[in-house]
Amino acid sequence: MIFSDLRPLQDKLFFTAGDVASLLKIKSESAQVLCSRYAKKGIFVRLKKNFYVLETNWNRYGNEDFFRLANSLQVPSYISCMSALAYHGITTQVPRKWYESISVKRSIRYDALETAFHYFKFKASYYFGFAKINNLFIAEKEKAFLDACHLSVFGEYAADWNAMNTESLDRSILEKMMAVFPEKTKKYVREQCRI
Repeated sequence: MIFSDLRPLQDKLFFTAGDVASLLKIKSESAQVLCSRYAKKGIFVRLKKNFYVLETNWNRYGNEDFFRLANSLQVPSYISCMSALAYHGITTQVPRKWYESISVKRSIRYDALETAFHYFKFKASYYFGFAKINNLFIAEKEKAFLDACHLSVFGEYAADWNAMNTESLDRSILEKMMAVFPEKTKKYVREQCRI
């Protein structure tokens, strides 16, 4: 097999062994072996079982590409906390190579090439307040702030609150969003926003 046979993978954000099997017209087992070998050689970046990115793509990806990868690594999920707050310009604390998401499945972290995708599990009743922007799911600025506060108050998150411009948060939206959250979270949000 010649590496040029894999060129169509350049058009994919990520791919599976099934994609490789279909592309090269080989058996699934052979594709799995090939993916494993290419990941060891550094040609493929393996993020989790049967989830790969071409290394050449990885090196040219920007923030929004990594956000889309984060959305795809664990479904459903949305970008939140400092990742979303930096995206919305609320914080000067920009997490480099660190992507934070909220999920309803489980809390987990995936690491590859000094990049981390961190997921925090929330109850289904807290899973709201995000939108699809530029083909990625990301928290609205008020919800990203609320998510970070909720995790912080329960000792699961640390943020530099002094690096945030809370003046640009809509207090009425924040009040509506935090209605379903515990009193402890509401109190913390009000302290951080001086509501």
